Amino acid sequence: MKNNRGKGLLCLLISIAAIVLFGYLGYTTANDIKLGLDLAGGVSITYQAVGDVTDEQMNDTVYKLRKRVDSYNSTEADVYREGSDRINIDIPGVSDANAVLETLGKPGSLRFTDMEGNTILTGDQVSSANVMVSENNGSRDYVVSLTFNEEGTKAFADATSAMVGQQIAIIYDNEVVSAPTVREAITQGQCTIDGMAGYDEAENLAATIRIGALSVELMELRSNVVGAKLGQEAITTSLQAGAVGFGIVALFMIIVYLVPGLAASLALSLYVGLMVLLLEVFEVTLTLPGVAGIILSIGMAVDANVIIFTRIKEEIGVGKTVESAVKTGFAKALSAIVDGNVTTLIAALVLFWRGSGTVKGFATTLALGIVLSMFTALFVTRFILRALFRLGLQNPKLYGVKKERKPVNFLGKRNLCFVLSLVVIAAGLVSMGMGMASGNGAFNYSMEFKGGTSTNVTFNEEMTMEDISQQVVPVVEDVTKDADVQTQKVEGTTEVIIKTRTLSVEEREALNQAMVDNFGVDDEKITAESISGAISEEMKNDAIVAVVIATVCMLIYIWFRFKNIRFAASAVLALVHDVAVVATFYSILKWSVGSTFIACMLTIVGYSINATIVIFDRIRENLKLTGGRADLAELVNDSITQTFTRSINTSLTTFIMVFVLYIMGVSSIREFALPLMVGIVCGTYSSVCITGALWYVMTVRHEGRKAAEKAAAKAAKKQGKKA
Repeated sequence: MKNNRGKGLLCLLISIAAIVLFGYLGYTTANDIKLGLDLAGGVSITYQAVGDVTDEQMNDTVYKLRKRVDSYNSTEADVYREGSDRINIDIPGVSDANAVLETLGKPGSLRFTDMEGNTILTGDQVSSANVMVSENNGSRDYVVSLTFNEEGTKAFADATSAMVGQQIAIIYDNEVVSAPTVREAITQGQCTIDGMAGYDEAENLAATIRIGALSVELMELRSNVVGAKLGQEAITTSLQAGAVGFGIVALFMIIVYLVPGLAASLALSLYVGLMVLLLEVFEVTLTLPGVAGIILSIGMAVDANVIIFTRIKEEIGVGKTVESAVKTGFAKALSAIVDGNVTTLIAALVLFWRGSGTVKGFATTLALGIVLSMFTALFVTRFILRALFRLGLQNPKLYGVKKERKPVNFLGKRNLCFVLSLVVIAAGLVSMGMGMASGNGAFNYSMEFKGGTSTNVTFNEEMTMEDISQQVVPVVEDVTKDADVQTQKVEGTTEVIIKTRTLSVEEREALNQAMVDNFGVDDEKITAESISGAISEEMKNDAIVAVVIATVCMLIYIWFRFKNIRFAASAVLALVHDVAVVATFYSILKWSVGSTFIACMLTIVGYSINATIVIFDRIRENLKLTGGRADLAELVNDSITQTFTRSINTSLTTFIMVFVLYIMGVSSIREFALPLMVGIVCGTYSSVCITGALWYVMTVRHEGRKAAEKAAAKAAKKQGKKA
């Protein structure tokens, strides 16, 4: 016994030491985490198009610049049009505008010429330029791979056929950046440039060709260091809300689950320290949507522990010893935890692969959080729990006992639930239709979608972001009659950038006069430009395609794991249900639809599918235990009842985290937290009342068809014998 207590004390001390160590490392590296424009500001660069350009050319250039910016690990950058011939790029996490300009490269003209200066083809005929690495006798060779469009393929084929053994000069902004020799005629639209000294040289050449392949020549108009969109107050209150929410969740876990709850709280403390550390190690740019991914992953970490502890209570309830119950509880919970987390991880990986901007940032933090939550729940919590057990905390009452409860007839209310859901979704469709018919759109789209007006005001003295929020924003809202106002400071100056919905000439004049009357600014120091939406059609399409692919991948995984397409189909239908219900609230209540809308919907998708998997795992288990001989309705009701406590407790802990964020956060944070709370409630409702019922209805109909086909075949066979 003494030996066991010694081991237990040692293991507990190791756990506490790890929590303190990684907590300290997380605390000391927190300031090194890259923050997005909304949290910390960055560099804002404005380019002016040279010569006459079309809308198509400008839109194409915006798209290519966004891809260019993304390649420099700036997934949270904004690239949007300003006026008819300007493009603005906001890059987070940096403060040196000159360094960014050097890295980004000046988007000038690109030409391929012979050595006498005759143009062979131009940059807009180059489709792509990438670095490729090949192994050659143990050494690495770096080459730049070029792909040409149809016009460029023909031009390059004609030129290289006549220039074998000669050099082709690649001229960027009137400067020769490379002069490779033609070894053979290149007729297939692809070629490689070798002779690179290393990766950096190859990447610099590829980047120069990519940026030079823009269809529009640009010149730098201005570059500024801008402050955070949300301000320091938003960051501070969010951190405070996170700490308070975590404290409440830890207290809840200890009260409800006793010793296991204490173990989980300690494991979650380690999770937080490791998560902060990983954000810095992987150089993740953290923005508000990224915070959403962390909130979801914390919810899933709590969920994994709740599933385990519920199982432990059940095992103790049937008479097992605490030691045996803990071992069996972890074993039985494994499949639900793995399936739920892997399903969400699949979605995160697809979103990272296909998404862009805030979607990619959300996916990064979510994927990190999922992997970390599985590790802490399955290994760290178990390690600490065994340490506490060895220390003498072995009384079954300290672990809780879950006795068999009378099954609730959830399926008996399925028709009512189906009708209620359909009514809510129908109300949303009607609201969206009315909005579109009136010309206002299905949703209250923010300027991030619709674009707007950017007004630059030079004040007489420097103002803090809090001063701007409390003094300037109310004046702007009074003029625009709209709460969708974004502000940024230009560091080192008294200039403030105010972004609003698109203003008419009269409204611009009224805003200018309000600035003069209220703050005494010089009217000549106020300028305004129309800006396009920072969330482009390409970004919206990328997000939609990513969600569709992720949904299909999740469906395939659930089908594979549960060996039943009806599990997968009902899970996806419930997922669509949750998204549709939250969209209904957005439409009817006119909540602003901006970048946080995408993050909110993605969070709900991840949360919904995880909750559904837990119930399906219990249905699968009960089907195996009964050999498929039990009454199907009774089995489904039993399964939902058995997991009901888990569903409520997990939802409650996640809801607490978001609710505290809503109570303590600034208005922009509340705008994000409110629909997320609706999504959590909706996800709980659908997992308990919709998914199991959908699976039951599909299964009954399937078995009914099989029985009818069997009866028909038997009747036909009998009829054949009579004939």
